Order: sequence, then structure tokens, then C-alpha cells
Amino acid sequence: MEGINEIDTNTLRNWLAAGKEVLIIDVRPAQEREEWFIPGSIHFDVYDQLKANALDIFKDMELNQTIPVVTVCAGGKTSLLAANILQQQGFEVYSLKGGMKAWSLSWNTAEISFPDFKVIQLRRTGKGCLSYLIATGGEAIVVDASLPVEVYQEILQKQNLRLKYVIETHIHADHLSRSKQLAEMNEVSLHLPMPNQVNFDFIPIDATTVLALGQIRIQAIHTPGHTLESTCYLVNDQVLLTGDTLFINGVGRPDLKADIDEAQLRSVMLYQSLRIILALPEEIIMIPGHISQPINFDNTVIQTTIGIVKNNIIFRFSEEDFIETILLRIPPVPTNYLSIVEKNLKGDFSEINSVELEAGPNRCAIS
Repeated sequence: MEGINEIDTNTLRNWLAAGKEVLIIDVRPAQEREEWFIPGSIHFDVYDQLKANALDIFKDMELNQTIPVVTVCAGGKTSLLAANILQQQGFEVYSLKGGMKAWSLSWNTAEISFPDFKVIQLRRTGKGCLSYLIATGGEAIVVDASLPVEVYQEILQKQNLRLKYVIETHIHADHLSRSKQLAEMNEVSLHLPMPNQVNFDFIPIDATTVLALGQIRIQAIHTPGHTLESTCYLVNDQVLLTGDTLFINGVGRPDLKADIDEAQLRSVMLYQSLRIILALPEEIIMIPGHISQPINFDNTVIQTTIGIVKNNIIFRFSEEDFIETILLRIPPVPTNYLSIVEKNLKGDFSEINSVELEAGPNRCAIS
């Protein structure tokens, strides 16, 4: 639409990261909004009216004309209609180019420091995917790389870090793994948990694996359930990266690429894996591989402790009740998850549109 300013997702991400005052208006249908959205955005359920060319839909809404407005829809087309109306009413308005599909790759960071190391949490703010960069003594390890490799490269360069390892907690179903690309770019080893069926070279991780990084040690803990290879990592006996096995308010689903019988078996495995995790010292900080809500630009690490997690009522269930509850609460499958798993097993993304393939919320948690 001519005469309407568009803003790309990177510019909007930078605005939010810098604390710029901006009003984000989401004009998608309510059902789409409920699944995922931009932090701090306001929902106006006017999608049908926009499609019907209604021109008075914002007339009675109290909006501050001194604040720039960004309109958002699923793919960046309907938001142009909303932006056109608001522009005619005198607002400084922009339409988000590519909509929520493009926003899927937007990110922010938060950091937690310890005497001997630090952990940078990289968050895909729309999808809730969390990856990690652990650094000490000028060395770094990246866990579950879900963002374009340039993001990790920029952090490594700015902080003068040498990447030593790239590892994963499991084969992902809701986002493309950039771990292989990142390892190749830096000519370092890629470590993946077993059993594993990827079609490229890697160094196996099992329950005996301990990785040395500077003066700290990272211990692998095999925790099957969400997937057969799912593995957690205990960093210096202080921080536990739980991947998709355990979340802040839930657990990993056991049913992806599984029939009923296998989902039942993996639920048993998940229960037993959680017993192992929850037997760790209560003061250990737990940081997960996903969160179900959009992630604010607040520089606050998404974390909890083993002690706090143990208070979740679901962990007081017997094995039988736990399995029954988990299988009854399984959410809809992640969008395009079979294609994403297939691409992650091949490690070749040269002929795909990652924005289209990864669009949509993550659905790996059961709460």
C-alpha cells in the first residue's frame, strides 16, 4: 500500500531493546493472538472489520497520538490497512513488514553471572525458544543454537570469546537448529546426545560426558522422555540447563513422532528422568530450553531453582497418576514439526524458507 511506512523486525527489536516508547497494535483474530504475540503489544480484535474496509474502527479508542504506532498482523498485509486508517487520523504509524512470521526470529538477551563463569540467555522473543552461551576464561560454549549464526558470532566477537564447543540438549521439533552451522563456521566440534540419527558427523554425548570449559566443568545428565536422546547439562554444580525436559511451569511432551504405545513408554522415562533432576540440590538454578509466553525486553533471566520446581503439584503424583495426567494434557503439535525434525536430522537448510517453516508458537510444554 503506497504511502504507508513499514518497519522491519530488526528495527522494532532494537527500539524495544533500547526502551523506546512505542505502541504496538496487534490486529489479528483473537485465536491467533492467544497463541503468540509481541511483548507489550495491545490487541484490537478488528481483523474482520479491516477486511470489510471499515474506516471507523479506531475512532472511539483512546490512543496517544504523541507515541509512534506499529501495526501487526500475521504476514504484514492486514496491518497495512490498519496503518492506513491510523495515518489518516494523524498518527505516526508503521506496519510491521512480514508480520508475526518475520517476528519469529526476533530476539533479546539476559545474563546471569557467577564468580567463575557467566551465562547469556538468548531468547527468541516470539517463539519462546531459549539458547545459551556459557563463557569463562575467554572460552565459550553454545547450547541449542536457535538463532541465525550471526547473532552468536557478534556476541563472541564483542566479548572477545573463543568458541570451544557447540552442543544440543536434543533434536528440536519447533525450530531449526543452527548448531551445525555455528560449529562449522568456527571450526569447532559439534557434540550431540545419544541415541542420535542425524546424517552428519558429530561427537557423541552420553551419561558419562564431562566437558571442560576454562576452570569449570559441564556434566551431561541423560534425561529421556521428551525425546530418547534428551539430555540436561549441569554447569559447575550451580546451573542446570534442562532443554525441553523440564520447564519453569511444566514438562516436555512425550508424544512427538510417537504412537500411543511409545508415548506411554516415553512418559515413564520422563517421570524417571524428572526424579533424577529433582533429587539434585535445591539451590541449583534451573534454566529451560523454552518458555510458553513471549519474552519481554527486560534483561531478566528466565530461571527458577530445583527447590521451587519441586513444589509443582504434578511432581507429587505417583508414576501412574503422572503418566495419566501428562497424556491427557498433550497440546496440539507444533506447526510443521515433522518437516523441522527432518531438516534438523539432515542439517541442510539451503532450499527452505526458514521464516515460513518456523512461524508460529512453540508447543513443546505440558503444564
